[in-house]
Amino acid sequence: MTIDSGGDDPAYRRLADVLRTQITRGEMEMDRPIPSAEALGERYGLTPEDVRRAVQVLRDEGLLYTLEGTGDFVSSRAEETGGG
Repeated sequence: MTIDSGGDDPAYRRLADVLRTQITRGEMEMDRPIPSAEALGERYGLTPEDVRRAVQVLRDEGLLYTLEGTGDFVSSRAEETGGG
């Protein structure tokens, strides 16, 4: 599956939308790691920079948090928005 290159939104925004939907639908569990940036890039056909930017968007929204040296995890805030 790749992120559609059409539309006005940049690829990282479209990836953030996909991940946000997965989180809020409970497809990603609270306090569990999300796939690695490398895995997400391969899955959606995006550059590492696009993946990093998408993850940062979700961190800024409070849906993800980072444990240094461990990875990015779904925040308990996701539960407040309907996920987790």
